[in-house]
Amino acid sequence: MNTASSIRLKNDLLLKALKKEKVDRPPVWMMRQAGRYLPGYVRLRKKYDFFTRVKTPELATEITLQPVEEVGVDAAIIFSDILVIPLAMGLDVTLEEGKGPFLPKTIKTQRDVEDLNTDNVEQHLDYVLKALTLTKKELNERIPLIGFAGAPWTIFCYMVEGQGSKTWEKAKQFAYTQPGLAQSLLQKITKITTSYLKSQIRAGADVVQLFDSWAGALSPEDFKILAQPYLIEIAEALREEAPVILFPKGCWYALPELSRGPAQGIGIDWSISPRLARELTGNAITLQGNFDPSKLLAPIPEIKKWVWQMIDGFGKQSYIANLGHGIMPNVPVDHARAFVDAVKEYQDTK
Repeated sequence: MNTASSIRLKNDLLLKALKKEKVDRPPVWMMRQAGRYLPGYVRLRKKYDFFTRVKTPELATEITLQPVEEVGVDAAIIFSDILVIPLAMGLDVTLEEGKGPFLPKTIKTQRDVEDLNTDNVEQHLDYVLKALTLTKKELNERIPLIGFAGAPWTIFCYMVEGQGSKTWEKAKQFAYTQPGLAQSLLQKITKITTSYLKSQIRAGADVVQLFDSWAGALSPEDFKILAQPYLIEIAEALREEAPVILFPKGCWYALPELSRGPAQGIGIDWSISPRLARELTGNAITLQGNFDPSKLLAPIPEIKKWVWQMIDGFGKQSYIANLGHGIMPNVPVDHARAFVDAVKEYQDTK
């Protein structure tokens, strides 16, 4: 694994935590930190539609840097979207504010799967790679830059369902009634996602995270078939190039096996206690999470108290302080900042 970037970085807490090196305090960042709770983001949203923001490297860079300046996080995560992968594979994706993503054409047949593109990802998603390179330059080695992609099962869900769902019954029906075709589709998504993340690392990402947002819709048995193998395959392919964080939301039952795999970190939500997460992983891997984003709406003194309790539960070594899911748009900026400050102040509370 290339460690040159950690030598140059002024703040390399995230990389140290992922390598299980000793730190004075945990690093802290927040999922969806570059987003709708920030006034600067809201101003840009009024001027440009979502995919214009994603596909314009200068805008994506500006948005990525906003929480670094406004909130003081220890890592930047590139502003993009997991559904650029279906776009690169040849499907149309639209996104309306407040309504979520919509794919007019969904995957139903073997021909649909065969027609999907898995090549030339650097050409199809050059706007993300340019944004990474520009952001890396603007960060000027202050903190690490995180790249990301959606995990194969989550992308599969959108490509089959066509939009968000509470049950994902179409995606599950596809997987259960056409298991061979489902495997072919998941493998295609895995192939292009691996290439995409390798390109992100070359473009400047110091760490990459795989978001399996809908893995929690699966039973433990189905997770082992439809999600886990592809998470492990991607992490294995990247292990010599950059640290990988897996975030299979709602899948605490998978912690024992995933902690023995090739990833360097696992993100967890608030459905499991820090102590149980440590117990299930045998402290073999760095854990990330698991603050309930809704708690950021509480009074600031309460936020700080809960953050310190969370760190007490995980311990400050081999741990990345984060939310258990993305920050919500109605969170006041000073509350987000209080979350970050509480982590930074933790060393003074002991």
